[in-house]
Amino acid sequence: MDVFKVSGNGPLHGEIQVSGAKNAALPILAATLLTEEPVVLRNVPDLSDMRSMLEILQHVGAETRQLEPGAWEIRSQKISHIAPYELVRKMRASVCLLGPLVARLGKAEVSIPGGCVIGPRPIDLHIKGLKKLNCQVEIANGYVYVDASNMRGGPIFLGGRSGSTVTGTANIVMAAVLAPGTTRLECAACEPEVVDLCRLLIKMGAQIKGIGSPELTITGVEKLHGCEHSVIADRIEAGTFVIAGAITRGDVTVKGIAPQLLGAFLDKLEEAGLPMELGDDYIRVLPYQGSLKPLDVITLPHPGYPTDLQAQLSALMTQTEGLSIITERIYPNRFMHVPELQRMGADIAIEGPSAIIKGASKLSGAPVMASDLRASAALILAAFAASGDTWIQRIYHLDRGYEHFEQKLSAIGAKIERLSDKEMPKELLDE
Repeated sequence: MDVFKVSGNGPLHGEIQVSGAKNAALPILAATLLTEEPVVLRNVPDLSDMRSMLEILQHVGAETRQLEPGAWEIRSQKISHIAPYELVRKMRASVCLLGPLVARLGKAEVSIPGGCVIGPRPIDLHIKGLKKLNCQVEIANGYVYVDASNMRGGPIFLGGRSGSTVTGTANIVMAAVLAPGTTRLECAACEPEVVDLCRLLIKMGAQIKGIGSPELTITGVEKLHGCEHSVIADRIEAGTFVIAGAITRGDVTVKGIAPQLLGAFLDKLEEAGLPMELGDDYIRVLPYQGSLKPLDVITLPHPGYPTDLQAQLSALMTQTEGLSIITERIYPNRFMHVPELQRMGADIAIEGPSAIIKGASKLSGAPVMASDLRASAALILAAFAASGDTWIQRIYHLDRGYEHFEQKLSAIGAKIERLSDKEMPKELLDE
């Protein structure tokens, strides 16, 4: 397996381009099953999760053709209603096939995705929404079986213990666009990725009102058609690069991102005292003297502070003066990066759903283990601020959500290498 060797190398300088959003592209790829006509998607990031979703689409009968890097044509003329475990188990987002298959074929047989290291991510709200659409749903032998022969629109409240559900909203919207009648979806997720999905569906002929709000009104249509669509920029990748500039006290311009997609995140960095310049489609992090201020942050559904930038902010807060508190309200186990940061010298204590971070830590390089996608990014960011070399294992997690990560960072001065684990010093492998 590959590992990253990262060395603290002082401030980063330069421009870095944001790729298409993983969390938008995955449900959008699933939505291509809603029509027999070809759909052309652009700005699709080159990620392992994209390859997995394309493999699933091919398995159910879609024809996929890469037009150029980042551009795909997908045609779903004759498709199957079955998505098997051996494919779905690779990533949880494949559950987004449920809505399109139900809408297009009137039935679906989709394996329930496996567990997740960052905490329980049940699909009960997906099932609740389908039942409210008058579908018959049965769970047996690890599969969800749906009979949608009598599907029709109706009122649906989709809130759960942690608020709205992003993939649940995507699934129910995709099912409802072809359901007879009108669906009023309350407590819908407002994330930009859901908005992007709705914009695609509108281009395909769907009738959706209230896009970007917690209440969507969907009037079912008989048929959808093909279209072209460009996936929005990845706000989580952009936020990660902003923190890379901040933690190294660099001068980094993150290009291709609308700052309003990162409102709560940028507000917190402004509160910390990070100097920034915001343009229509870029965020520039400026060098600063002294120390950033500690923060009190709670992760919440959009437009609150995003849980997917919690681990990265934790790394930055190890370098501030004072005590920061980061409370996780979305995924209860999303502090798997903390023991690895502690190995590097971070002073962090976990108290219930909160991480208490004592700043001004002198980090030093160490062998560490990535537990999930965003934890991988957090460890790399911490390594930029550490003395010596940090060896980060299990970086296949990072490849799920960051396109050409080390190449982009190397281009602005980072010392980061992808190596075989056989190249790690033996004494580190034995730790």
